[in-house]
Amino acid sequence: MKKFFLIVIFPVLAYSQGSIAGKFSPELNGWLANHGNTGSVKVWVDLVDKGENLNMLSNPESFLSKRSIERRALRGNAINETDLPLWMGYLQDLEASGIRITSKSKWFNSVTVNADRNMLIQLAEKNFVKKISPVAKGRTASKVSKETDNSFFNGNFFNQTTSALDYGESLAQLAPQQIPAAHNMGYDGSGIFICLMDAGFNNLAHEVYDSLRIVSTWDFVNNDPDVGDGGMGNGSHGTSTLSVIGGYKPGKLIGTAYRANYLLAKTENTDSETPAEEDFWIAAAEWADSIGVDVTSTSLVYLDFDPPFTSYTWQDMDGNTARITKGADLAVSKGIVVFNSAGNNGFHATQNTLAAPADGDSVISIGSITAQGARSGFSSVGLTFDGRIKPDMMAVGSSVYAAAPGGRTSYTYTSGTSLACPIAAGIAALMLQKNPNLDPIQIRQILRNTASQPNSPDRLMGWGIMNAVAAIDNVPSGLEDGKSAVPSDIILLGNYPNPFNPVTTIQFTLPVEKFISLKLYNSSGELVKMVTEGTYSAGTGKIQLDASGLSSGNYFLLLNDGNRIYTQKLSLLK
Repeated sequence: MKKFFLIVIFPVLAYSQGSIAGKFSPELNGWLANHGNTGSVKVWVDLVDKGENLNMLSNPESFLSKRSIERRALRGNAINETDLPLWMGYLQDLEASGIRITSKSKWFNSVTVNADRNMLIQLAEKNFVKKISPVAKGRTASKVSKETDNSFFNGNFFNQTTSALDYGESLAQLAPQQIPAAHNMGYDGSGIFICLMDAGFNNLAHEVYDSLRIVSTWDFVNNDPDVGDGGMGNGSHGTSTLSVIGGYKPGKLIGTAYRANYLLAKTENTDSETPAEEDFWIAAAEWADSIGVDVTSTSLVYLDFDPPFTSYTWQDMDGNTARITKGADLAVSKGIVVFNSAGNNGFHATQNTLAAPADGDSVISIGSITAQGARSGFSSVGLTFDGRIKPDMMAVGSSVYAAAPGGRTSYTYTSGTSLACPIAAGIAALMLQKNPNLDPIQIRQILRNTASQPNSPDRLMGWGIMNAVAAIDNVPSGLEDGKSAVPSDIILLGNYPNPFNPVTTIQFTLPVEKFISLKLYNSSGELVKMVTEGTYSAGTGKIQLDASGLSSGNYFLLLNDGNRIYTQKLSLLK
């Protein structure tokens, strides 16, 4: 045993004495201690800055598509340093050193590489390398097919509607959210770009996809445009999830947003030997953003990791730990509406059963109900570890009628929050079809306000079962004569950017002129700043918060109008 410690600890001490001390994360130091001079590990290498690419900010057309730029302008999202490509000088230096880059992230300003101990030290010695940490290898929660009913059924919630379309067996999964009635109003997702990130889509020849409008595809596992079963990973899961949002076969199956435009990203490697990794999802989100996506739907969650890495725990579901969660919140800050399945880990009396990135404070996480309105027994529950309500809302995920992976005319019944999520995400597309100026936080607030339990959200079903018709009815009509429509209720839209350093802009809307106060509290509940107090006109207001005198951490913004209190979580990163 003594000899073992001499072999392992000595090299650790050797590299910790120089200028590279502190560049290795605690998890990576643990890997080094356990592996000594053998083995390799996939790591994120965070870079210090974007180099000379900072000069490109004045010319966003050189690194973003026209549609992506227009989306940011519509929803008030600034283009910033995270949108810039990585500085080629740093990448060339790594490649010249014999370091093979496997993926890149402009949002995180990082690359991933497979490295042994000597290469890790070589990386840390480079002055443009900021931090090195292991890539988490996560397995997703599997779909389930056994239903568990409970006492949440409310038979009076649903309104029966006569539809102009023949939904076949899929009517049962759409009616509880009033989606057929929304289709009757003329909303079908036309003009909206939706990206599905999943395990692949291996049966795009299915009849339900005959009219599917595919903008682009990319397989981030195998690095090619084929999102089917070529290379690593099976695409049966994506075949099912895509059909319930984008499918269109009258008499059989019709999806929520069957006339939207779709981007398909294969981000999950289903092979047990090489489980999926979070950086595939982040790369896909950046790809979709650059094309100009409006909504993303992901039916993957990350919780359990391969040895030697420690799995995430329920305490890590705090909105700020998992890298994929941070990436999802970054996507929202760029004007993308991010939906994610809550997970299929069921009920626990004293802790959450969520999985990343469903814990994201800007992510709309979706749980599952049966067609009768009961919470599915497998559906994951909150609260997040930092006390926020999750899931956000519910949609049908039990016994969902979907396209089968084999055969052009084959269908199947399948279950999971994986199916509830795309059904729900399509509703956001219908809302954006009415008003493309809506930002993600506005959409989430409207969906919460119009769900089945807006005044009594809980850790089991969040704000309740979604209602597409009510949500669309509460969407402002858009810009008229340069002025936005007056909202019907107070909405705290949140802040941008978030995370921020040290200045951020807070947005809110008022239905009438009101006296309000905005106060900032730290995570211990102590008041740290009176942001503003006074009378504001009806419409949208913007307040700038300067947190220069505060330390890094999570804060809570409270808006008080004298009747109700509205809250929003902010993250200050210095």
